[in-house]
Amino acid sequence: MADAAPPPGKRKREQDAAGVEAAGTEDKETKEAGIGNGTSASVRFPFSGFRVKKVLRESARDKILFLHGKVNEASGDGNGEDAVVILEKTPFQVEQVAQLLMGSPELQLQFSNDIYSTYHMFPPRQLSDIKTTVVYPVTEKHLQKYLRQDLRLVRETGADHRNITLPYLVSQSLSIQLDDLYLIAICHRRGIRSLRDLTAEHLPLLRNILQEGQEAILQRYQVPADRLRVYLHYLPSYYHLHVHFTALGFEAPGSGVERAHLLAEVIENLEHDPEHYQRRTLTFALRADEPLLQLLQEAHKS
Repeated sequence: MADAAPPPGKRKREQDAAGVEAAGTEDKETKEAGIGNGTSASVRFPFSGFRVKKVLRESARDKILFLHGKVNEASGDGNGEDAVVILEKTPFQVEQVAQLLMGSPELQLQFSNDIYSTYHMFPPRQLSDIKTTVVYPVTEKHLQKYLRQDLRLVRETGADHRNITLPYLVSQSLSIQLDDLYLIAICHRRGIRSLRDLTAEHLPLLRNILQEGQEAILQRYQVPADRLRVYLHYLPSYYHLHVHFTALGFEAPGSGVERAHLLAEVIENLEHDPEHYQRRTLTFALRADEPLLQLLQEAHKS
């Protein structure tokens, strides 16, 4: 079980289940400036100006905002270029919160009732950072990716996968070069694209990922197996076998029942039926504008 290297130029970070952290590859400009991931040096955005055109998506629960804007309008032909900026409130860190409350933070009373009171707190600059992700330049495909879309549930039979989904994925040349990685465990072995490819032949591999991953996380982070959610996505973000390890209390994206399949249950299903995932009907969600959704819906009408 190891991290597979992302293609050059991708600003992605990976971390396997053993907790080994690997910084994403740096782009050419960053390398030339001598600035790596995690630097404390002051830098600038790779464009000038940002005029908001549209809010692509927002979530009050997740405290995240996706903005589409025009940049570099003052230069060139004046039409500017498209960019996406993602603003996300960073999680609390205990030592920072303790530092904030020990001082004299600026407060604004919002509500008071008996022993309960609610305030707006205005933390100092060093405690109010916002994680900012820049996607630039962007294409229409990028904009559609970040735009909130209605979702539809589909039920894909084994025959659907062989006759519709798999040919569609191949025709779209979906990459297995790890463009969308985050906290995962990845196997070295190639040729296993998704849950649908798994058979009893892969049981030793799956058991190893589960056992070794849980043991490594226990040693590194002191998080026991019964506090971990270990699962595979279907449909996955990219087509090379990978397994997600998340803390049970963390509401990770994609951990819902319509997409996540617990690894322990995958192993048990394959022990009972080596071709379980070749035959079983699987339910998953697709965006309303996905061509695959239309293909599957049309097939079920006939």
